[in-house]
Amino acid sequence: SAVGKSELALELIIRGNRLIADDVTEFRRIAPDIVSGSCPPLLREFLEVRGLGILNIPAMFGDSATKRSKYLHLIVHLRRMKLQEIADMERLRGAGRYRNVLGVDIPEITVPVAPGRNLAILVETAVRNHILKLKGYDAAELFIERQQQAIEENST
Repeated sequence: SAVGKSELALELIIRGNRLIADDVTEFRRIAPDIVSGSCPPLLREFLEVRGLGILNIPAMFGDSATKRSKYLHLIVHLRRMKLQEIADMERLRGAGRYRNVLGVDIPEITVPVAPGRNLAILVETAVRNHILKLKGYDAAELFIERQQQAIEENST
């Protein structure tokens, strides 16, 4: 859908992340609350980048640049948006919801795509924020609590 997914994948690989699959991902439910994703053998290790063609990721970046499978913990939806649409988005909590995959509700966030936005940094940051939330830390909640505390202190 021309939002730069392959370029984003390439940038994330260069930043030390691993490729599981390019356009075709096979998902399996391997436990009541666990979905695992992998790439069909025919397509494994390849990434298609418009203008460059088919790239063999382990040949270019080493075997550690790919991984056979990974549990699905977060879905990142890339959505082309105008700057005004981005400005109108929820500011404290971001654009999050859940998507059902094989009977398991998986958290999903929307990352707005617009000229000048560094998608690799935004995706890595979204993943780190998700990990913090899994550990019980929610930056938006802390921010709201601090504001509420300041309001209460100033009203007395």
